[in-house]
Amino acid sequence: MTDTPNGPKIGISVSNFDDSTLRRVRQLGITNVHSSGGAGSSNSNFGRENQLPWTDEKLGAEVKALAAHGIKMGIKMITGFPNAIYGRPGRDEDIEKVIESVKCAGRLEIPVVEYNWYAHRIIEGYSYVEGRGGAEYHAFDYESIKDLPPLPEEGAHTADAMWDNITYFLKAVIPAAEEAGVRMALHPNDPPAPISRGSEQIMGSIDGWKKLASIVDSPANGITFDCGVTREMGGDPVEVARYFGDLDRINHVHWRNVITEIPSEKYTEVFLDEGEVDMLAVMKELVRQKYPRIVYPEHPPVMDHDKEFAHDGFGAGYTGFAYTVGYARATLQAALADV
Repeated sequence: MTDTPNGPKIGISVSNFDDSTLRRVRQLGITNVHSSGGAGSSNSNFGRENQLPWTDEKLGAEVKALAAHGIKMGIKMITGFPNAIYGRPGRDEDIEKVIESVKCAGRLEIPVVEYNWYAHRIIEGYSYVEGRGGAEYHAFDYESIKDLPPLPEEGAHTADAMWDNITYFLKAVIPAAEEAGVRMALHPNDPPAPISRGSEQIMGSIDGWKKLASIVDSPANGITFDCGVTREMGGDPVEVARYFGDLDRINHVHWRNVITEIPSEKYTEVFLDEGEVDMLAVMKELVRQKYPRIVYPEHPPVMDHDKEFAHDGFGAGYTGFAYTVGYARATLQAALADV
């Protein structure tokens, strides 16, 4: 079994669309992918060329390259609209580019568009620590970076201001997404730090996720449910999955495990089989919901082979993803066996 026709689909993210990369993806049994790069988007709000709006020609070339290997694009990440995020002059132009991109995704039958809404992403608190057998784990410690000042190009923003900005955005974009047959998935703040270079973070709590879903009452206004981030914040991943699943607001799933020392402030991302999240229970909940979209086992630990033989397009490396994809597929099979 690879993917379930009407249930969860194990996927990974690709940013390269060359034949060698896609062959390796397909060899893992992957038939649906998330894409965070290529012709459709940039990787940050600043410092790179804004590539919006998406076009049928450029995004269609990616879809065609995937199809040649029997793979569908299940989710596309969109970035490059900082004026909308910060409520600055030019935000209406940014929003119009997002709307045109969502319409393009609809024409190309890409069912989900994922996005972020960071005032600042405090990745300065991440480091690598030694884990099982010498593998490298991603760890976060807020204490060492909590007093970092705002960046000049970003400034400092209150939660109220960020809520105002995203409300303006959603009321414009969600009706267009509904018409295009596309669901939007807002990723939680990751890391979910209380304050990020002077800015409050609206998606850094489960209450924030719930508030987001209430702004526009539509399945097109959904979240990326991340069971690892849920646990990082001290939440119960199964309970949270059930809440948003019953609302039909889970439009993407990031599937990882963690060990949390201080909720939202200090944690380590670990192998899927050794953290605090009951991964099988989470998968069973998704199967119960008949969740039909991608489950992405991301952020695998870095293994020695990955450091010695790097493979472009896989982030931590092909070996790490082979492990996480295999574990995810076995968990899905076990969950389906109980149905």
